[in-house]
Amino acid sequence: MARAGPVPADRPPSQGRGSPAGDSIFQGLAVAAALLVMGTLAALLIVLFENSSQSFGAFGLQFLWSTTWTPAGNPLHPEAYSAGPFIFGTLVTSALAIVLGVPVSIGVAVFLTELSPPWLSEPLSGLVELLAAVPSVIYGLWGFFVLVPIMRTDVEPGLQQLLGPNFPLFSGTPLGLDKLTAGVILAVMIIPTVTAVSREAFRAVPTSQREAALSLGATRWETTRIGVISPARSGIFGAMTLGLGRAIGETMAVTMTIGNTNVISGSLVAPGQTIASLIATNFGESAPGTLFQSTLLELGLVLLMISLTVNVVARLLLSRVLNVEAGRE
Repeated sequence: MARAGPVPADRPPSQGRGSPAGDSIFQGLAVAAALLVMGTLAALLIVLFENSSQSFGAFGLQFLWSTTWTPAGNPLHPEAYSAGPFIFGTLVTSALAIVLGVPVSIGVAVFLTELSPPWLSEPLSGLVELLAAVPSVIYGLWGFFVLVPIMRTDVEPGLQQLLGPNFPLFSGTPLGLDKLTAGVILAVMIIPTVTAVSREAFRAVPTSQREAALSLGATRWETTRIGVISPARSGIFGAMTLGLGRAIGETMAVTMTIGNTNVISGSLVAPGQTIASLIATNFGESAPGTLFQSTLLELGLVLLMISLTVNVVARLLLSRVLNVEAGRE
């Protein structure tokens, strides 16, 4: 059999067997999908902005930091609303979720990828991913019937006894239905998401990184810290961003555990309210076209802008971290 000769240098590379029409259809579908995502976001912004114009015209920019909340029908004060207490509650509970949930998530991810035997790693990984599919109302029920009594009778009094009854973050009468309990619930809810993404980031680290650390005499902890966690920092940061996004927008579990009080309090054991919980508890009672419904829609717009801002800032910080790491290499 004759052996094929070398391919001439001037012959164009093979383009495969795909037809130009198929390529055009595929490209068109991909572009349409991207435009659909951007169009959905634009539609959300337009609808919320148009329907909140009445509230924006009545209260202006001070709506964002004011603490006034006077419903219609009060003979002593005119109808007035603001977003200050709810923005505060949203940021506090989300920060608590990140502070409490991320270290646990990273610890679980390290155990699954570095310490757990294979016969345990796979079933446990599946269990963690299964927790992400639990409806938020189930977490809320667990929090209301199990966590709230524990926080009220054991955890919060214990913190007050340890730090002193006048410590600002834990001052007041422990009720169980407060910002601290809501933050703990959110921390539990984001653990599956942050763990799954962090685990994949750890698995993506080449084995040579671990072997290099071990060859230099590093201990097991030093190998994990230097050869696994450090190279996977960008993945961990992305996991934190996903967890924060879920914590900011969570509704039912927070509504059932935060106490739903429209006030700003620096104490974590005091009741509060988030934007999502306020909308969930009041939107069904708001009449169309009223100032109250317009206020709730403006709060929805504020929540959307907070979520977008958090994601944009996270992207910028992540790109900066990647640029720094690239410069070191």
